[in-house]
Amino acid sequence: MPSLSVFTDVPLAQKLEGSLLKTYKQDDHPNKMFLAYSVCMTKEGQPWVSSMVRNIRLQIAQDPSLNYEYMPVMGMNSFIQASLSLLFGKNSQVIMENRLIGSCVPTESYGLIFQDLGFSVYEYSFWDSTKLCLDPSMLLDVVEVEVPRSETLYLQQAPRGCVFVMGNVTNCKLSQSQWIKLMSTMKSKRIFPFFDIPCQGLSTGDLEEETRFLKYFVSRGFEFFCSQSLSKIFGIYDEGVGILVVVALSNELLLCVLSQLMNYARALWLSPPSMGARIITSILCNPALQGEWKQSLEGVVDNIMLIKEKVKEKLRLLGTPGSWDHITEQKGPHSYLGLSSQQVEYLVKKRHIYIPRNGRINFTCINACNIDYITQSINEAVLFTKDSEK
Repeated sequence: MPSLSVFTDVPLAQKLEGSLLKTYKQDDHPNKMFLAYSVCMTKEGQPWVSSMVRNIRLQIAQDPSLNYEYMPVMGMNSFIQASLSLLFGKNSQVIMENRLIGSCVPTESYGLIFQDLGFSVYEYSFWDSTKLCLDPSMLLDVVEVEVPRSETLYLQQAPRGCVFVMGNVTNCKLSQSQWIKLMSTMKSKRIFPFFDIPCQGLSTGDLEEETRFLKYFVSRGFEFFCSQSLSKIFGIYDEGVGILVVVALSNELLLCVLSQLMNYARALWLSPPSMGARIITSILCNPALQGEWKQSLEGVVDNIMLIKEKVKEKLRLLGTPGSWDHITEQKGPHSYLGLSSQQVEYLVKKRHIYIPRNGRINFTCINACNIDYITQSINEAVLFTKDSEK
């Protein structure tokens, strides 16, 4: 007679894999394509890898001085310092005053983390074909937002003391006066900022300019968190690594925060990722390699801009109704097509082109082999929905 298992009441966990990707994988159509990958793709449809990464990986593997001991709980100090310099600049005021710390972390979804800790999380997509939209009346404990364009955000109705998570801030082109207005509202309502920087440099190729907003917040006396994912901008997606940065008003306050972070780090992973950190440190701490890496990053940005120009031009030549200038006005690999939900549904069901409901795609997934099929499909989707509205 079999014994009663202690695991009898354990439920089957729901898979985290998105339903869109799952549906794509189950589709057997020969022309199917998935335009929502998170990684940057090459013209050949393969994940982009910075040119020097493979050689550095080989050098590290053959380095006889490595003893593969446990890493420090907070990560390699050289990696953390190089990452902080990339974010704030080598001569940053906050670095010299020793008012920030960084912890090497595996890249995670902070939305899930907030939910697990009991926060109420409300996500906002700001894309609108005519203007940026935000309904501040629904902001609660944690607000996760993405800022793809330059309109001012209004937080007057946000509750005091909430956490305001701004995703993909490097793509935001607020003016200094707009940033000051935003910061003034956040100060008065004691709203705590949490910045997420998933791909510094991939919007414009200018690493320093894309994080200039951090200097604004430092100069205005803000305390904040900043998560930076570094894997994507080096093309080492299998070595997910980044840092969590904490900026405080004083070093004394920072030491208390550091002690708490170390406790959490010990409980969660004890020893942080090492291979990805070593690769990135080798590049950032070598001026020649860093220069070569920056050039490769600029090449990716140029290719993204070229793809967007081609998509817009092909839609123009097809006579697709509407203006498509918004495609080239947006920066970075992930941008909005500006399609309606009905048009997105047409692409998925009729043309087997899988994109998210909000129409935000990875433009590096478009290449010479599929651009005609994609633009013709967009044209069909727009014409079909236009006819159906009559």
